[in-house]
Amino acid sequence: MLSAFVSAFRTPDLRRKILFTLGLIALYRMGAALPSPGVDYKSVQECIDLVSGGDSAGIYQLINLFSGGALLQLSVFAIGIMPYITASIIIQLLTVVIPRFEELRKEGQAGQNKMTQYTRYLSIALAILQATGLVALAARGQLLQGCQKDILADTSIFGMVIIVLVMTAGASLVMWFGEQITERGIGNGMSLLIFAGIAARIPSEGKSILDNRGGLVFGLVCVAALAIITAVIFVEQGQRRIPVQYAKRVVGRKMYGGSSTYLPLKVNQAGVIPVIFASSLLYLPNLVAQLTSSKNNPNPSWWQEIIQKYLVNPGNPVYIAIYFGLIVFFTYFYVAITFNPEERADEMKKFGGFIPGYRPGKPTADYLNFVLSRITLPGSIYLGLVAVLPNLFLDIGASGGNQNLPFGGTAVLIMVSVGLDTVKQIESQLMNRNYEGFLK
Repeated sequence: MLSAFVSAFRTPDLRRKILFTLGLIALYRMGAALPSPGVDYKSVQECIDLVSGGDSAGIYQLINLFSGGALLQLSVFAIGIMPYITASIIIQLLTVVIPRFEELRKEGQAGQNKMTQYTRYLSIALAILQATGLVALAARGQLLQGCQKDILADTSIFGMVIIVLVMTAGASLVMWFGEQITERGIGNGMSLLIFAGIAARIPSEGKSILDNRGGLVFGLVCVAALAIITAVIFVEQGQRRIPVQYAKRVVGRKMYGGSSTYLPLKVNQAGVIPVIFASSLLYLPNLVAQLTSSKNNPNPSWWQEIIQKYLVNPGNPVYIAIYFGLIVFFTYFYVAITFNPEERADEMKKFGGFIPGYRPGKPTADYLNFVLSRITLPGSIYLGLVAVLPNLFLDIGASGGNQNLPFGGTAVLIMVSVGLDTVKQIESQLMNRNYEGFLK
């Protein structure tokens, strides 16, 4: 692997791409540490140290994870890449519902450019909504509950509008960073920015565990982290290969086909998207309860009491059960939307392909649907177990409610998948230049 890195840096164009990617990631991390205007940075840090980002930050823990801790600090890049991710998921889901989007998807590069433009517009709208909600919670003292300090120096309408505009502009710049990395750098830009945000938290989280729980617990956490990462890599690489045979056909004076290949179906076909869906849906009731609560009325209503009892503490058995069930449901839901067995069967039939033992057309589609449902079940259970694993060991972390332990759950899923994808891209470019790759 070291020789492959040396070969990569010896290649001028590949070295330029790697340095360009690292430069934009460095700028992203600088912006994540730069406070927004009108934010009392000292008070924010004192409040974060006081509440340790526990249950009070629960509704935004997923976004805070993606932003590398920038959200709770109310920095320029506090919103981060989350609006673009949400917009991409929404546009992808609307492709099934809106015929116009389906037509654009089939138009090739021109249609893809149009879809990307729609995603950008929706990202800006979502960034404004998220920034407004974040500033509103900060102004009411509900972003970091348990801290009585005023984290906003100016709570006037004009001051809060300025903060919202700065955060929205920051989200737009992060979106541009991601697109530039994808186009001119190495790997998927959006995924690498998320990877950088998560990786930036690992040293501080590890130090907190070491200081609060001792060297023995820290060593056990490291061993468990290595085991989890190994298991995740094993499952992420797992796939069911369905053999596909292409019949020989004559076009003009040339003969095509007659080759054998396979259709790979991954065990984790949905990736980390079901975890994002489930987390967002669980945070929504808590967010509504906080926005509708009043300081003048200390007695919460019955539905607010239910939310506070079952949907706030990540270590609550009811919370874990609902979280696991939502992940399984959204895994099936997302796979059903993104993978259409009928379309795959029609594509194979169009190019003269067939699965041995099954007739082209509907029998092939039924077989693909059967295989997909069989492998989606273990994939959904795997996603649910990895996601809820940190919830079962909340007392290991430095904070009692930190469900985003750096070596478990959503963090490890994203880091492993992004790392594997980036390494494969570098390896493919090395192979094109006849160099030795990472994987031997």
